Amino acid sequence: MSVQDDLAAVKRRLQDLEHTVEELERRVVAERVAPAAPASGPAASMVTIPDDPYDAGKWTDVDDEGLGARDRHAP
Repeated sequence: MSVQDDLAAVKRRLQDLEHTVEELERRVVAERVAPAAPASGPAASMVTIPDDPYDAGKWTDVDDEGLGARDRHAP
C-alpha cells in the first residue's frame, strides 16, 4: 500500500470511530433521561427453597459428583 492508501484507510477508521462515539453519547444521554425499568415478573421474584431433605428415591441412579458411582470407590 502507498502512503496515500494508508492515510485514506486511517481517515475512514477515524470517521468510523467518531460515528461510534457520537452514537454512544446519544445512548448515554437517552439512558440518563429515561433509565430502563427494572425487570419484573418471574425472573425478578425470589424463590424460597425449603430446608427439607430431598427425596432420596430420585437419586438412586446417579453418580456422586467427583466421587464416581455409589458402589465403587473413588480413585
